[in-house]
Amino acid sequence: MTRTPRPVAAWPERFALGEGIRRLNDSIVLVDLLEGKLFRSPGETSPLSLVAQLPVPLGGVAPIEGVPGGWIAAAGTGICTITPEGRVDWLARPEDGAPVPMRMNDATADPHGRFWAGSMGYGGVEDAGSLYRVDPDGTVVRALTGITVPNGPAFSADGTLMYLADSARAVVRRYPADPTTGALGAPEVFAEFPQGSPDGMTVDAAGALWVAVWDGGAVHRYLPDKTLDRVVTLPARRPTCVCLDGTTLYVTSARIGLDAPGPDDGAVFTTTVDVPGVPGVPAAAHRPSEPA
Repeated sequence: MTRTPRPVAAWPERFALGEGIRRLNDSIVLVDLLEGKLFRSPGETSPLSLVAQLPVPLGGVAPIEGVPGGWIAAAGTGICTITPEGRVDWLARPEDGAPVPMRMNDATADPHGRFWAGSMGYGGVEDAGSLYRVDPDGTVVRALTGITVPNGPAFSADGTLMYLADSARAVVRRYPADPTTGALGAPEVFAEFPQGSPDGMTVDAAGALWVAVWDGGAVHRYLPDKTLDRVVTLPARRPTCVCLDGTTLYVTSARIGLDAPGPDDGAVFTTTVDVPGVPGVPAAAHRPSEPA
């Protein structure tokens, strides 16, 4: 397997649960999930700046097309939009009143402008989680149930394949996705993890899947045929999410749950990966059919 330079911390911040890192056209965004904070930076040579803070956990965001500075977010028990002024407007709170306490987890937009967000029970209650889809008209649909800890999803460039981790079961599944309706077909097991658990993911321009491995201290890259192509080792035990800015790999990590966190646990790391061409593609935006 190809070796990569040792990852280094991009910024001085150390997060309890850094998550949801995405490359936009002009910046990098990420969340401090349990603190409800959204951060942004033009890149690793510029400091992180606080964009928004919510009074509930913030799992992940996507920009809203046509609304500069506007976001759609998986937060608290549902899905909301955040205006450029920081106002929070709720689209739905589907996990309110659930049999067990719930919160939203990872989230992303697909290439066709839909927003996808997973939910999980506090403490990882078995099968309590779901995957939700927000259609362009603002309708929120429960697309999958019976997931314990959903992470990702990540999509192929044409939006016809979706990858979703169930971290508690240490598996990534691949689903056919209808680009017109967003409907998901029958899944197949794409990757299993005998050590550690799959967490946040991204798909590069070659169609390969990069996966942060929680409790594995690494990022894995899988080719579309399921071959493990490379392993990037990190100086942190709990990588949580990944994105690519050209040939620069960004990885968030967590300190939560560690008895004796090391100096780099909770950092955001960068390293250069030698994949031919430009492997990273900007994160998709949510495209509402009506102005947000």
